[in-house]
Amino acid sequence: MDSAIYVIGIGQTPVGEFWDQSLENLSAQAIRQALADADGVSIDAMYVGNLLASAASGQANLGPKIADNAGLHGIEALTVEAGEASGAAALRMAFFALRSGFVRTALVVGVEKYTDMVGSEMEAILAQSGDYDFEGMQGQMPSGQAGLLMRRYLDQYQPKRAALGVLSILAHANGVHNPNAMYRRAISNETYTSAAMVSDPLNIFDSGPYADGAAALILTADAELAEKRGGAKIVVAAGNTAADALALHDRPDALVFSAVTLSVHKALLEANLEMAQMDLFEVWDAFSIYALLSIEACGLAAHGEGWRWLMEHDLSPGGSLPMVTMGGNKARGFPLGAAGVYQAVEATLQLRGQAGKNQVAGAKHALIQALGGPASTVVTHILSKIA
Repeated sequence: MDSAIYVIGIGQTPVGEFWDQSLENLSAQAIRQALADADGVSIDAMYVGNLLASAASGQANLGPKIADNAGLHGIEALTVEAGEASGAAALRMAFFALRSGFVRTALVVGVEKYTDMVGSEMEAILAQSGDYDFEGMQGQMPSGQAGLLMRRYLDQYQPKRAALGVLSILAHANGVHNPNAMYRRAISNETYTSAAMVSDPLNIFDSGPYADGAAALILTADAELAEKRGGAKIVVAAGNTAADALALHDRPDALVFSAVTLSVHKALLEANLEMAQMDLFEVWDAFSIYALLSIEACGLAAHGEGWRWLMEHDLSPGGSLPMVTMGGNKARGFPLGAAGVYQAVEATLQLRGQAGKNQVAGAKHALIQALGGPASTVVTHILSKIA
């Protein structure tokens, strides 16, 4: 595998509300862990995924700020923004850089400081991942948009309402055993169905809680360097990014996530794999309706039938296609632009066999997917364990 891109270091902070820590403090913690995991390898380039900093923290140009604070002087350091999929997009940029041959080792950092601003101003910032002219300016927030999609799905397909809680309940069950999760308590179906509404019919358990956190990956195209690290060899086998109309009203069908279909299909084609060969799928559960529509768009179920598929399949770490294995955005917490890097770190833990009580036995291929807005931007990666 001459063109393989190896994952040789990972790091992450707990996800939560860290009022007393800065963007660079959180980043440094994740970077130090990743460097230690990679035996202190030198870094050529760093790609930072972030959504909020320029508006909420008054800080743009995060690349040099984070690099300098981490002692990585003189390296290439850039920031990548793709809505909530910013961290996954940063991984995509690192993949390109390594494949080009101009970079030998790359550091990917996803970092978010949601608590740097509170109240209505933050709501307005979050709305920027949608279409400002036709959605944000009219007061449409991400949760309201998800609520409208859920209402349309319920009206159009008449699913059992409890079906939309399957992944939320699973996420909380898996979050119990993730030491970095924001919420480590299981919930029952009764707790889910009786929860307070956020944007009817979307309740608090249908929404990933916005939070602070940082995660980091170190990648290399140098097979000898990966060999020296020892242990399981994990590679980014494929990746793809696809875009759809930013405004939902510009799409032929708001309940069809076309960019998910394109992104997954092309990633599987590149990796020469099929969906049936995936041992786990870290689906994007920022909102439960987004996860449901993504499952349908991936071809796991027909449009309008995803809710039945959820109720009929065991998606636990010991099931047929494990999902949200470390709690997902719902229980791990949703550090927005950093969440895509958390997914990659968690998938690496699974493929290394280091996921503790949430371990997917014999995991060899992991599909991870991040969405910017309601699947306006979709970034899909496949991570694999090789001999």
